[in-house]
Amino acid sequence: MSKEEDNKAVVVRWFTDFWGEKVDLNVVDDIAAPDMLLKYSLHEPRRGHSDIKAFMTDFRAAFPDLQFGATADLIAEGDYVVGQWEGGGTHTGAAFSDFLIGALPAATGRKMRFTGTTVLKVVNGKIVEEIGLDDGVTALTQLGLFKAA
Repeated sequence: MSKEEDNKAVVVRWFTDFWGEKVDLNVVDDIAAPDMLLKYSLHEPRRGHSDIKAFMTDFRAAFPDLQFGATADLIAEGDYVVGQWEGGGTHTGAAFSDFLIGALPAATGRKMRFTGTTVLKVVNGKIVEEIGLDDGVTALTQLGLFKAA
């Protein structure tokens, strides 16, 4: 396989095991670089295995049905892989204070469903960074943290 195909395979595993229906945090140790950067507009940037695992643990505790999936074929060039996705979940769990704009008390029952595009950098089979642009306005409006004009 080409470098690009190898990198796409790494990203497919990441999207499936980290962002998919059933999280497997072992994937962080397996395919994330030790100082990996995870950055989206809804949350503070996360760096490193323990920080990324803590983020997902808290996110899933608040949104137990959280999952995201691809909506288009991945595009790869050199070390970079780009993916489009859609996902969300229902806030039926713990209070969640990781959003930059505010916090949710426990179990609001609010649902969020939104889309985004992510660029991942893969070097020697390890994800070095995941930087995404998400439709945070939609998610925050659905959760009641952002009010439409």
